Amino acid sequence: MRKSGKMVTVTAAILAAGVLALTGCQANANAGGDTAATKTESESKGTARSVQQIKDSGTIKIGVFSDKKPFGYVDENGAYQGYDVYFAERIGKDLGVEVEYVPVEAASRVEYLVTAKVDIILANFTVTKERAEQVDFALPYMKVALGVVSPDGALITEADQLNGKTLIVSKGTTAETYFTENQPEVKLLKFDQYSEAFNALLDGRGDALSTDNTEVLAWAIENNGFTVGIESLGSLDTIAPAVQKGNTELKDWLDNEIKTLGEEEFFHKNYEATLAPVYGEAADPENLVVEAGVVE
Repeated sequence: MRKSGKMVTVTAAILAAGVLALTGCQANANAGGDTAATKTESESKGTARSVQQIKDSGTIKIGVFSDKKPFGYVDENGAYQGYDVYFAERIGKDLGVEVEYVPVEAASRVEYLVTAKVDIILANFTVTKERAEQVDFALPYMKVALGVVSPDGALITEADQLNGKTLIVSKGTTAETYFTENQPEVKLLKFDQYSEAFNALLDGRGDALSTDNTEVLAWAIENNGFTVGIESLGSLDTIAPAVQKGNTELKDWLDNEIKTLGEEEFFHKNYEATLAPVYGEAADPENLVVEAGVVE
């Protein structure tokens, strides 16, 4: 269980609602492992679908995480759940189509858009300059920074304590990029899936794990013996839906959708339905909500 005060600073890094609530990973970060997606476009680029084509098909393909609770995961019944999924369901409803969920890993998010395997990525996708050169981001809906979780018996409270130690990260994340660029003395143990990374921490294969602070805070609540000693590392960034580069029509539709949802406090309701059961009273959503259309 989380000790008192552990999640207080989540308000600076968390989930916000309104059209542009919360952020996601690391400001200084570049596309990280997503560079695996930068195959020559002549070889791999697919044709993005227009809004009308999506409506005519009756289905929209949305890429989400399947193992990143509470934002995108598959429950015991095989159904997709989480903050991003709640948002995806509303997108499908407002388009009048069914949602086909496509599981993605952090390093495959750009590739899945470039090759048109999905229409939209909703997978805690942090906006970075490098990624924006490969995909088009709609308006953001979350904020977040990096966090570091470690065992209570060897708690990491400052990034410099990781020098010479092993830090677990997922490939293609801003955590990987941040430590590669800013702290090369840290040994990185990399995994494709978030579930693999957290299992490695539980097994003692690393000294700590870093990813979005919202995620490590939620994970530490459910895993006794671990604490988020660094709740916010680096600057805050925004998380936003992404579409294939040049798909202006779908991006514009998403921008208008997010503005409308912000005005009706949809993201606040999303928080209450999907995140409040995890964070409990430790995070007050009122501290996270911003006016629709405003980025803090």
